[in-house]
Amino acid sequence: MGSPISGKLAEIYLQHTEELHITHWIESKEIIYYKRYVDDIIIIFNHSKTIETAITSIMNDINEQLEFKATMEVNKSINYLDLTISRNINNMELSVYRKPTNANITIQYTSNHPWDHKRAAFTHYINRTLTLPITEQARMQEWQNICNRAQQNGFPIKVIQNIKKKETAKQNKRPTRKNEEKTEQREQTNNKKWVTFTYHSPLIRKVTNLFKSTGIGISFRASNTIYQQLVQKIGNKNPSEIYEIKCNTCGMNYVGQSG
Repeated sequence: MGSPISGKLAEIYLQHTEELHITHWIESKEIIYYKRYVDDIIIIFNHSKTIETAITSIMNDINEQLEFKATMEVNKSINYLDLTISRNINNMELSVYRKPTNANITIQYTSNHPWDHKRAAFTHYINRTLTLPITEQARMQEWQNICNRAQQNGFPIKVIQNIKKKETAKQNKRPTRKNEEKTEQREQTNNKKWVTFTYHSPLIRKVTNLFKSTGIGISFRASNTIYQQLVQKIGNKNPSEIYEIKCNTCGMNYVGQSG
């Protein structure tokens, strides 16, 4: 699994490396734009001062343990993180990008999970569609993709439309002093105590409702966890629970299942 601080140490090292080796490129205007998210980097460079092979070669000479692979734009478009960035004569256009290996899988609508968990993915997809500065055509296409993903995972379209309606209302709501006060209240409650319940069925809500007046936050976790699956596989030598039983009277063997 590695150390829990390994990610922070890697980030510190990368920032130190950028300060030593990348800053001078930006100052000399060879690189016009440089941004990194974890290990994904987007670079815009001045073609009259440098070329992509020179950048790749220098980046790979910084540390032999770090390999820099350059992906060049195709037809004036390039994919970065979950976006496709296309450049025109006067501006740039954005659209949502999904890898060809994307399986469009979310938590199934009929699964035994809290509703907050099941809707979280679609709330994110819809919010991204509403807030990204993408073209109207790209926005309509992304909404169709969201609907297709919802149907694939058993969600009724009406449910997804209701989520979109609520998220659109939030985006269109003008900021007021009352909303600012609510934000302050939410920030103040970030330090309150939380209790985690295992979600076995919707009936668990009857138990958690008892905590409403206590000021204790409630969160849920699924009952079917990866750890649980691994423990069951290791500890249960006969997961089928089918056994061969020998009759002491007649001496014959019978097949039976426990329970």
